[in-house]
Amino acid sequence: KDGMSHHAKESLPVDHPRPVRRQHVTIAGNIGVGRSTLVGILAEEFSWQPYYELVADNPYLDDYYAEQERWGFHSQIWFLSQRYEQHLEIADTPISVCQDRSIYEDYEVFVKGLLEQRIFSHRDFRTYRRLFSSLTQSITPPTLLVYLNASVPTLLERINGRSRPYERAIPAEYLAQLNRRYDEWLRRFELCPVPAIETDQLDFAHDIGARREIVDLIGQAAGVRGMMQERMIP
Repeated sequence: KDGMSHHAKESLPVDHPRPVRRQHVTIAGNIGVGRSTLVGILAEEFSWQPYYELVADNPYLDDYYAEQERWGFHSQIWFLSQRYEQHLEIADTPISVCQDRSIYEDYEVFVKGLLEQRIFSHRDFRTYRRLFSSLTQSITPPTLLVYLNASVPTLLERINGRSRPYERAIPAEYLAQLNRRYDEWLRRFELCPVPAIETDQLDFAHDIGARREIVDLIGQAAGVRGMMQERMIP
């Protein structure tokens, strides 16, 4: 009897708190869609470490916009190295993070687009692809990739509303091409879940209701609760 009683006591389930999964959430999307704004919102709501795209630090960017065929490869190699270093830093970060763009969309959206436009030669593309393939074998993919989608008119309106002069000359057709490339890429992307959020009617940068909605959507997809949600629970 004592043995059975002792065994029963041992087999009783112990109510341990469930460990919180470390999140690596990447925000993907076209120029002007609001990725960096959303990264800031998520960092505030969920106390995640933000990682931004360091576009302004690219020393080739001005040259690239002036002479794309000459400087496209240099510019994209700089972005690739910066993105790889960021992924390594994220891997060493013990807390949850949110990231503006991933190394994957650099290749799948922008570099393939540059090849399509003949800004990248086939030789440059093959060299980039070899390096990209080698680097991505040694990194851990995100736990969630959130795709922010918007129509070209919405993108142009948002681009014109912010202070980045080099973006204002971007033609509508280029943004449309990027939207197509994003759609094609994300139909094939299987490294993590990819919730897609339509943002034409979701101005989360200025509308508190839209902000709450997008935080709820991403919180549900990631299985976490933000500060705004905590405050609303009775």
